[in-house]
Amino acid sequence: MAGVTFRDETATGRPVSRWELGGLPDRMTVRELIRLRVREEVDRHNVRPSDRFYGLVRPDDAETELNGYRLRTPRRIDWRRQAEAAERAFLANGFFVLAGDRQVEDLDEVVDLTAGPDLVFIKLVALAGG
Repeated sequence: MAGVTFRDETATGRPVSRWELGGLPDRMTVRELIRLRVREEVDRHNVRPSDRFYGLVRPDDAETELNGYRLRTPRRIDWRRQAEAAERAFLANGFFVLAGDRQVEDLDEVVDLTAGPDLVFIKLVALAGG
């Protein structure tokens, strides 16, 4: 069984968050890893729903805040809906993923987890006015 470290960083390389997950198969696609990450972060939120969500993509009807999202009211979030939004965001260059020392560009690309790689997620922020 393998493990992975999920890290979020800003575009300038500043660390935002980091957490590890073990007990994984030796190889997984980027799609599977994104869905796994989203399911884990939504599960963590849903244990004690609040008006803040700290995750990869913005839930429906939420406002973007520094390093997270503000929900109108505390509620549970559907991980499948979030995972689909994350896949769309990846395809639209809303964030990119580094696996070890290289950028992955395809959801179906396979990542070897036997070396315990870091997966670095870098969210790209739209500039005001354009």
